[in-house]
Amino acid sequence: MTQHVLNDTFRQRLDAVIHGQPKEKVPELVKAVLIDSLRSGSLDMPSRYTRPVEGSYARRLLHRDADGEYTIVVMTWGPDQKTALHDHAGIWCVECVVDGNMEVAQYDLISDQDEAFRFQQRSRVIAGRGSAGCLIPPFEYHTLANVNETPSVTLHVYGGEMDHCHVFEPAADGSYRRVRKDLAYCD
Repeated sequence: MTQHVLNDTFRQRLDAVIHGQPKEKVPELVKAVLIDSLRSGSLDMPSRYTRPVEGSYARRLLHRDADGEYTIVVMTWGPDQKTALHDHAGIWCVECVVDGNMEVAQYDLISDQDEAFRFQQRSRVIAGRGSAGCLIPPFEYHTLANVNETPSVTLHVYGGEMDHCHVFEPAADGSYRRVRKDLAYCD
């Protein structure tokens, strides 16, 4: 998988935070770097990363840290494309809207009995360009959806390589069943 060469300043700022700060502070500091970089124009988004694909959102690797501490993934969302309710398999993540508007709904896990999961929606926001949020386990359950009639683009910085997650499929009794979903990159 080919990855894009990041703007050196942006990469160096992320490296300094992720490799040089206490682990518990990293997600909020990454969030600050993303917001500042987007506002200042130092976050370069190659056009080939912003093309939607038919049938599902596009997930493209932008950068993989040589030490494996983080990856940066660009997701491009066509009209009405969305995720199922899912987790991040225990990996922290900072998500930032680069272009468009995304509906972000966060959920609290309220029970897990015999593999029947129950959730309560905690919040729902429409996030526009420059909006960013942190998902830090165990508070990682959410959905994302493009609310535009045109593509939207998001940038995700993960605390490692997120090669799978768990999606939660609704059951007839109002609970959800957890299913592992392997993740891959587009082109």
